[in-house]
Amino acid sequence: MLNVLKARWHQGYRTIPYPQAAPSLPDRFRGLPQVRFSLCPDGCHACMAACPTGAIDMDEHGKRRIDLGRCLFCGECGVVCPHQAIMFTTDHRLAVRERRDLCLHEGDVLNRAAALDKKMLRVFGRSLKFRQVSAGGCNACEADINVLTTIGFDLGRFGIQIVASPRHADGLLVSGPVTRNMALALQKTYAAVPAPRLIVAVGACAISGGPYVGLPEQNNGVPSALPVDLYIPGCPPHPITILDGFLRLLNKIA
Repeated sequence: MLNVLKARWHQGYRTIPYPQAAPSLPDRFRGLPQVRFSLCPDGCHACMAACPTGAIDMDEHGKRRIDLGRCLFCGECGVVCPHQAIMFTTDHRLAVRERRDLCLHEGDVLNRAAALDKKMLRVFGRSLKFRQVSAGGCNACEADINVLTTIGFDLGRFGIQIVASPRHADGLLVSGPVTRNMALALQKTYAAVPAPRLIVAVGACAISGGPYVGLPEQNNGVPSALPVDLYIPGCPPHPITILDGFLRLLNKIA
C-alpha cells in the first residue's frame, strides 16, 4: 500500500490544466488556417486542384473561400501554393454552431461556437451525457473522443460523460459519413434519446462526408433532417478541439 501511495505521489497530477491554461500543442499541429487569397494571381488554382475534398472553391460571387467542414487539414494546399496564400496556424478553436460559419473568405473571423440558450443551460449546464455513434467512420474521430475520458483530459470533471445507451443520453456525438447501413440506425438512436436532445457532428466525415464526399454508399454526413447543434471540424479533430467545443456549448469558456 505504501508503495502505491509513493508511486501516486511521484506521478503527481496528470490531468492537463486546460482550460485554465493554454494547451501545449506542437508546431506541426494544423489548426485554423489563415487565408490570403488576394495574393493569388488570376488563373492560379493550384490550391483548389490539390484539395482532395474540394474544400477550396469559389462562392456564388466568384470569391475564393475555404470550407473547414470539408477540409481534412492535410496541408497540401499550403504546400503547392507558390504565394503562401494559405497557412495553417496552431489555433485549436474550430467548433461552430452553424454550418455556414465554417466557410471562410479572406478577412473573415471564425464565428466560434456560442453557448446554449439559458433554458438549455439549465437542463445541461451541470450534467451532459452523450451517446457516441460511429456512422461508418475510420475510427480516428472515435479514438480522439475516447481519449477525452482518460486521466489526461478527464472529461468527467466538467460533468460530461459518454454513456452506453441513448436512453441515458442527452445527445449524440456522431462521427463518420453516415453510410447507407448506418442511416436508419442513426435515426433510431436519435429517436431513442429523450427530448430535449443535442447532436454534435465530430470530424469532416460527419459534417460533409470528408474524403468520401459524393460517394453513393454514404450520405455526406449527418442528414439535414437531424438538427446539428455543434460542428467540430478536423480529420480527426484534436481532443483539445473537441473539448473546446463542448466547453463553449456549456458556457464554460468564452
